[in-house]
Amino acid sequence: MNNIDEIVFLHQVAAPCHLAMLAESIGLATRVISDIEHLEPTSNCNSFYFISQQGAAVDCNGIPLVASKLVKHVPVALYDVVRDSLDAESALLLGVRGLLFAEQRMDLQLTGLRKVVADELWYDRTLISRVFRQLVSNIETPQQLSTEGSESFQLLTRREKTIIQLVSSGARNKEIAENLCISEHTVKAHISSIFRKTQARNRVELLRWAEPFQNQLKLHAVG
Repeated sequence: MNNIDEIVFLHQVAAPCHLAMLAESIGLATRVISDIEHLEPTSNCNSFYFISQQGAAVDCNGIPLVASKLVKHVPVALYDVVRDSLDAESALLLGVRGLLFAEQRMDLQLTGLRKVVADELWYDRTLISRVFRQLVSNIETPQQLSTEGSESFQLLTRREKTIIQLVSSGARNKEIAENLCISEHTVKAHISSIFRKTQARNRVELLRWAEPFQNQLKLHAVG
């Protein structure tokens, strides 16, 4: 799963961490931490961090404060989230990879865990589309594009530009594969190439990078 060595769960409540148990049952390396002081993210280990909203100190948007700090350095998702207690749009813009809600079935939570560890976003598709439109609306003029960004855009193939447009609409790898009649493996290869050319580390950063190029991307999609 995207070369992730282990999944670290910050679980600050007395109840067992059922999501970690489920992850272990399918062969994923996990580590459960109950004390925030034991969190020591390093660049030497490719870890994915799941932060429980329950028992955590949160900001005005319901996002755990520790997540806001970690997301700058390592991939982060939230679990045991109480629906309507958290601003999902703020979490997405912050860079949180996904939200697993406390009331969801465990099989759905496991699907979400698999997706975010595989470098996909796990949010409501409508939310992703709305946020992307808002980001695009903040663009003033094409002249504001950086020379570096324009050069990166020129490096992209037509297929890669089409895939960026699909990612912007909230499509996941499977949906992109079905839309383009290619395999998910091929989609992943294209996305890796896109990340390399745009210097984006994940889909959130790719969405931000693509903001100024939406008109051009639409033209390529039509063409």
